[in-house]
Amino acid sequence: MAWQSYGLDQKAQQLVLDAKKRDRDSLNQSYKMRMATAYGLERFWGEHLRLQGRERTKSAFWKDTWDVLVEAMANADVTLPNDSIGDTDDTDAIQSMSDKLWQLQIDDQRVSLAVLTQLCDCIVWWTQRYK
Repeated sequence: MAWQSYGLDQKAQQLVLDAKKRDRDSLNQSYKMRMATAYGLERFWGEHLRLQGRERTKSAFWKDTWDVLVEAMANADVTLPNDSIGDTDDTDAIQSMSDKLWQLQIDDQRVSLAVLTQLCDCIVWWTQRYK
């Protein structure tokens, strides 16, 4: 099988442009996203919840990035959970989503983290161009 980019660079560009339209200050999150990849899928996914109550535009950037990752992985036949958490006080829903991420097969975790890292690298590149 040949290398497949899954359009990550184009998707990253669109994520950055969308974030810039919402709030230019949210672009600083791209660097934090790239650093967060080292901590795993669950922590990356959960960051949008942490920001949700007080910094909605930053939260949206993180959540949109997660949604793009889920889409890209689906194209690679890897299913990542993407439960909608409407209320950050819904600890049962948060725990359920976290459990799903922790229970992924190790190979799926590794490839997903590799793709997430590449996506974030692309986001950082586009952020540097559009800031």
